[in-house]
Amino acid sequence: MSGAPLPSANGREPYRAVVFDFDGVLVESGDIKTEAFLELFAGYSQQREAIRAYHLLNVGVSRYLKFEHIYRNLLGLPFDEGIKEKLGAAFSDLVRHKVVACAFVPGAREMLEHLRGRCRLFVASGTPHAELEWIVEARGLAPYFDGVWGTPHSKAEIARAIAREQALRGGEMLMVGDGLADYQAAQAAGIDFLARITDENRELWSTLPVTGVRDLHEMRAWWDQQRRVKDTESDHDQRG
Repeated sequence: MSGAPLPSANGREPYRAVVFDFDGVLVESGDIKTEAFLELFAGYSQQREAIRAYHLLNVGVSRYLKFEHIYRNLLGLPFDEGIKEKLGAAFSDLVRHKVVACAFVPGAREMLEHLRGRCRLFVASGTPHAELEWIVEARGLAPYFDGVWGTPHSKAEIARAIAREQALRGGEMLMVGDGLADYQAAQAAGIDFLARITDENRELWSTLPVTGVRDLHEMRAWWDQQRRVKDTESDHDQRG
């Protein structure tokens, strides 16, 4: 993570740093990952729906943790390092080229372009770190980010490390995610959270006190609204 000073010319932006989840927030790869889990365990048709439900409930969690849970708790099978590495390699083969080729979430590139130079931008993903870096580079997104972080770091660890290294208070940093793991990481790090709402996660977000957007075009409108609020508060403070 970069230790260089934060941009100072845009001090009226609502946040000084934004941490994006990757799958389902910047690129429309959520279904790719879901289908990969089902394909990986296609031989266990009786557990298919349980595997799918567990994966969707744990969007953003390391695939290796999911593999272990599926093996031990859903399939009743032993799990060891050899199985972990075999499943990890097979899963990567199934998804990485598809993730490079899939569509952006509407407004994603435009939002990144708008924010570049206005605040620090980071990625925190459940994807293994080396694979994530390769995908971000292959999609031409690396220049937008001050840090790209995948597993084995947890999202809460990443958020806390960014806040510490950039000397940020909780209200100066935003996490954007589409899964419960993202929300929990923001809570653990004491930072603000914005949810990306889809048909698959709508019920989840309806049970939590979150602000949500359907895509990153809506995030841009929300961001501009937050900036106007900040401008109003700043003007009030100066008059007061």
